[in-house]
Amino acid sequence: MIMNHLIHETSPYLLQHAHNPVEWYPWGETALQRAKQENKPILVSIGYAACHWCHVMERESFEDAAVAAFMNEHFINIKIDREERPDLDHIYMDVVQAMTGSGGWPLNVFLTPDKKPFYGGTYFPPVRAHNRASWSEVLEGVRQAFSAKKEAIEEQAQKLTEHLLQSNAFGMDRTISAADALYDAANEEEIVRNMLGNADKIWGGFGQAPKFPQSQSIRFLLRHFHFTKNEAALQQALLSLDKMLDGGIYDQLGGGFARYSTDNEWLVPHFEKMLYDNALLVSVMAEAYQLTGIEKYARGIRETLAFIEREMTSPEQGFYSALDADSEGEEGRFYTWDLTEIEAVLGGNTPFFCEIYGVTAAGNWENKNIFWIKEPLEKTALQKGMEINDMLRLLESDRQKLLSEREKRVRPQLDDKILLGWNALMNTAYSKAYAALGNPQYLERAETHMRFLESHLCDGQGNWYHTYKRGKARIPAFLDDYAYLIEAYLHLQEMTGTGGYLLKAQSLMQHAIAAFSEEGSGFFFYTPQDQEDVILRKKEVYDGATPSGNAVMARNLWYLSKVFEEEAWERRVEEMLQLLSRAIRQYPNSFAVWALCLQELIRGTNEIIITGQRSKQFIAPVMKKYIPNKIIQTGETEEGVFPLLKGKLLEGQDAVKFYLCKNRACSDPFTDVVDFLAKM
Repeated sequence: MIMNHLIHETSPYLLQHAHNPVEWYPWGETALQRAKQENKPILVSIGYAACHWCHVMERESFEDAAVAAFMNEHFINIKIDREERPDLDHIYMDVVQAMTGSGGWPLNVFLTPDKKPFYGGTYFPPVRAHNRASWSEVLEGVRQAFSAKKEAIEEQAQKLTEHLLQSNAFGMDRTISAADALYDAANEEEIVRNMLGNADKIWGGFGQAPKFPQSQSIRFLLRHFHFTKNEAALQQALLSLDKMLDGGIYDQLGGGFARYSTDNEWLVPHFEKMLYDNALLVSVMAEAYQLTGIEKYARGIRETLAFIEREMTSPEQGFYSALDADSEGEEGRFYTWDLTEIEAVLGGNTPFFCEIYGVTAAGNWENKNIFWIKEPLEKTALQKGMEINDMLRLLESDRQKLLSEREKRVRPQLDDKILLGWNALMNTAYSKAYAALGNPQYLERAETHMRFLESHLCDGQGNWYHTYKRGKARIPAFLDDYAYLIEAYLHLQEMTGTGGYLLKAQSLMQHAIAAFSEEGSGFFFYTPQDQEDVILRKKEVYDGATPSGNAVMARNLWYLSKVFEEEAWERRVEEMLQLLSRAIRQYPNSFAVWALCLQELIRGTNEIIITGQRSKQFIAPVMKKYIPNKIIQTGETEEGVFPLLKGKLLEGQDAVKFYLCKNRACSDPFTDVVDFLAKM
């Protein structure tokens, strides 16, 4: 059996390619040194295990013996899992976007032997089609250019590298700071206008297909309504959640969300399921439920977390990364149905079920049916003269029967690597689900899971790692890992009242500042200062499918600056926001987490202090209330460590006191939780 240099890797994506006839290497000194020694161009091919078009290009080109022989003779071929090495993916994706105006995966980039990019693209077909060169034509063109036009190649590589350096230089020129007052409420209003101006007011979401969840924009609109009672903001936020929960992007049988919708109506998803999407959507559904009390969002939380427990949780209690879009060589095969399959399971209940979920004999996608709810269930129940709960019970019974039948199918491939940052996002989701629904199992899961992270992705010396599989943690953690982990610790402290989580967050922040800060600006690099295998250290500020690490760090800094009276951290946040203020206001969907942070500076941070020996008993009722932009501490820890507790601790008393502080001023203490929550 053919094997290449990927055979000893742990990434499922790399292992998918371990038996290609292409002599793939993992990224590392062995391949990079060979390129220099043999003076060959490097092909870097980047993808991930759940990527449909990555699988297509593998079948069409990388498994072709003649194509592989050409690649092996003329190139040093490196395969990268973008989820293992997001730093490299960010760099080379920027190159392709600069060259072509678009990007995606698979990402194929050609480098000089010293790692500088000079040409690239995404998917290339096996034969020329739709004005797109074939993969073989691309390979031959690059080979000829590298052989005959070396100076032109070097010049192109230098220009692209300089472009990367120039685009990465933001934050160093202090003269570009926005002239507007940072705390002006008009900034928030401008963000809302621009966000709603990009909104799909019929089907929810933002922009046109392909449509991504954009959960951070929804969070911003929920909070804006809370502060201003702007009904348009609330309607767009809830419309977006409702249409996703009713759509094909949501697994109507098993719970959980696919990565994005290929159409405006959320009907046809790209069927892969990513851990991070589900974490972020659970978090925003928790806020929606706290704000509105609408049971649909509670149901979405419960079903999505049940999916995570059933399909995405390892025996060691970590969370897996993704489920593939394909099974049996067909995208969506696992999730789609034809009418006869449903009739065989549901019998006489088939017509009612099919009416609710849009099932027809002809199918609604490629002769198959994707389950989706075109009309709200409450409306259908009213039309049929049914109680909504009776309808839900009937549908739940049918769904469970079909789910059991679906379990007999060939399952999509599981990407079973465990990523620190994505796991931290899901940890936060469990904390927020506990706050909203009060289910103690969610809090227990969050604490158990955090202990897993501490014991498996940290070496005991304070060194955290990005990825874990089969007993081995590897690749030093990136900025996003630290940002999301600090955030998870902050939420755990709020839910439990355990001050130790705050101290761990403080320690991680101090380490991140030392290892990731850019001298001369308030921003953070994506990679630590001692990493040497990248051509530059990028700064990422845009929110993509996952929140910007810099934006999350800004909010973490703000929170911890209040908790520990670190005025330098507070000023750093203000500087970061000042530099990005115009971009945040003009393009809020690309800077939604920054917008949330700016919103907090404008509206202020609620500092909630509960003291007394029974203080932890009152965390749950306080957390259940929708209180954005808050810090909560309980008085069962050392007063000297946490300045917010100074002068507020009660010793030897059964009484409990509640303080509300803001802008360095505190209200008189309340002694009754009902009165306190009414004040909130």
